[in-house]
Amino acid sequence: MIPDFDHRVVVVGDVILDKFVYGSSGRLSPEAPVPVVRKARETMMAGGAGNVARNIAAMGGKPVLLGLAGCDRTGDDLVSVIGEPARLVRSADWKTIVKLRVIAQQQQIVRVDDEAPRPATAKEAEDILSGLADSLPQASALVLSDYNKGVLTAEVCSKAIAAARAAGALCVVDPKGRDYSRYAGADYITPNASELAEVTGMPTGSDAEVEAAARSLLARVDIGAVIATRSEKGMMLIPREGAVVISQATAQEVFDVSGAGDTVIATLALALAAGMPVPEAMRLANLAAGVVVAKLGTATCSHAELEHATRVESGAGGVLGRAAALQIIREWQAAGLRVGFANGCFDILHAGHVRMLREARSHCDRLIVALNDDASVTRLKGPARPINTLADRAAVISGLDPVDGVTSFSEDTPLELILAARPDRLFKGSDYTIDKVVGASEIREWGGETVLLDLMPGRSTTKIVARVNSGAAVEAVQ
Repeated sequence: MIPDFDHRVVVVGDVILDKFVYGSSGRLSPEAPVPVVRKARETMMAGGAGNVARNIAAMGGKPVLLGLAGCDRTGDDLVSVIGEPARLVRSADWKTIVKLRVIAQQQQIVRVDDEAPRPATAKEAEDILSGLADSLPQASALVLSDYNKGVLTAEVCSKAIAAARAAGALCVVDPKGRDYSRYAGADYITPNASELAEVTGMPTGSDAEVEAAARSLLARVDIGAVIATRSEKGMMLIPREGAVVISQATAQEVFDVSGAGDTVIATLALALAAGMPVPEAMRLANLAAGVVVAKLGTATCSHAELEHATRVESGAGGVLGRAAALQIIREWQAAGLRVGFANGCFDILHAGHVRMLREARSHCDRLIVALNDDASVTRLKGPARPINTLADRAAVISGLDPVDGVTSFSEDTPLELILAARPDRLFKGSDYTIDKVVGASEIREWGGETVLLDLMPGRSTTKIVARVNSGAAVEAVQ
């Protein structure tokens, strides 16, 4: 279990409006060798420091977001998508930053940046710092999210860090550029390996090189510790004093790395504000990053998703409670992902189960498997079943690559759970007909689809149990 992250975190930095155009592409333009994308939908959300605030809110924190927006329609859109956390300074001389991404078949085709970055003026900096002074007294942490667009000038950084220290708030910085002296006084700084190489002029390919570069930086700038982020290699903590700590990344299917760094610093800030040791905070940040890179677009990691990831990592079975499962399903669907639903006892896992779940996952973007709990299995299969407890069955199922989440139900059928979850795809074996599948008629009402999957001949838990009880030899099956 991870703690509640019910902490106020002030985020100061470059706020960006991320726009996404989704569509399909099946041909090249006759005008140039570029794909023609037929637009299906368009979304927009806060990026940059705004995405840090989004992640903090998704994990249960209370963000306050300070930055600059123009007095233009795009600025209005940015304030609108951020909502209540926004404390943006609107400036007639500031051009709201927009990043437009065009995506087809879950592949980013092009990104168009509309920006005119410049250092914040004295008046803009004064207004940002005034908002910070109002927000910090109730905050546990300050995050400086620097995208090198001009908000975090040397004056803003130094005064913001000093204010955090005076308020007793933790300060974590996601840096940019070559001048890290403006971050002096921060508790933690989180450059990636290439940024660390840029600011120190030293190689950062190996663990030893990262440590040497970080210690060079610490010798020059008064920072508490460096937490170097290294993509698939995870993170490395290099404190001013003490031993280096390495936190390994979690292996994930990567759809989009957009905003993963924002998720990392948001998780670190919340975990450290909750009093967690730095290595444990790093572990959670790695898990949260693994969640978001498996999503398309500038994504967030919710508290429920993070807790589920920790349970799967620890081997605790990864069983989601009903409320957590429904929340995650809603989040996946809100992100435009098709959610599939399969159910069963899965008492003794066999090759037929594995093939069926793999095929199910090919029909959807995320797959939830609902297991009959132990009492439900007993009612359905008799007093000798289940062979394996719910916790053991869930641990095995959640360890399969095609499965994105496991939950359970106590009723004889999953209908109540299906009605609450409203999945996009419902899966059952081909030994059923559509009219006999529980939930098939209901899922059709909200535009979902029931898919019957081929079974492997001769594979069933009942046959395995009967063979064990009789002592019969294994029969060859095709």
